[in-house]
Amino acid sequence: MRVLWIAFFIVVVDQATKVWVKTNMYLGESIPVIGDVFKWTFTENPGMAFGLELGSKVFLTVFSVLATFLILGYLWHVRKGPLGYRVALALVLGGAFGNVIDRVFYGVWWGYDALLYGKVVDFIHIDIGTLRVPEFVPGIGGSGFHMFPIGNIADQAIIAGVVLIVITQGAFQEWVARKHSAELMAAPAAGGAVAAPVAVDPVAAPETFTDVQPPAADGAEGTI
Repeated sequence: MRVLWIAFFIVVVDQATKVWVKTNMYLGESIPVIGDVFKWTFTENPGMAFGLELGSKVFLTVFSVLATFLILGYLWHVRKGPLGYRVALALVLGGAFGNVIDRVFYGVWWGYDALLYGKVVDFIHIDIGTLRVPEFVPGIGGSGFHMFPIGNIADQAIIAGVVLIVITQGAFQEWVARKHSAELMAAPAAGGAVAAPVAVDPVAAPETFTDVQPPAADGAEGTI
């Protein structure tokens, strides 16, 4: 599957940028790229993409690893599908694998925690405002959320892949329908050859439905 090169490229670029951030910036540092709108801001999170958290750290890491291999298996299953759909899956696969590396190994590699307890490095910061939660909302009222949370190359690849999956869904469904029709047409051949009709020898079996005579009445001879 040549689309796997796309996933490989994403992983390489993602990890290269993260290593650069880890070795050239301090945690919390922000470097303007385009004014105050686009910046490199070094953050780390123990959760999912964009800092979302779900359950324990180990559970999240193991779940991420399993999900990544499921995506790889599904990509192999549809390896003959539309190119655009496979490219979309490769983008998601590359992004997922890039963040899995952080979660599984970064704690050990950078010496701050054990295996499976790594934190994902984020730095892409698009700052165009904050969404404020109304005061009456219990628990989180009055707090603010960035409209574009800080992410990384892997996160952007996942977003691009999901968008492309939506765009190519129609072509993928058409391919599935054609594949299913072809399988149905090939089913009789796969079940074995149909038995040929048996020829009847007119000499050995002269009686046909036109040759059979009704039984003769009592005391009378049959007609030949």
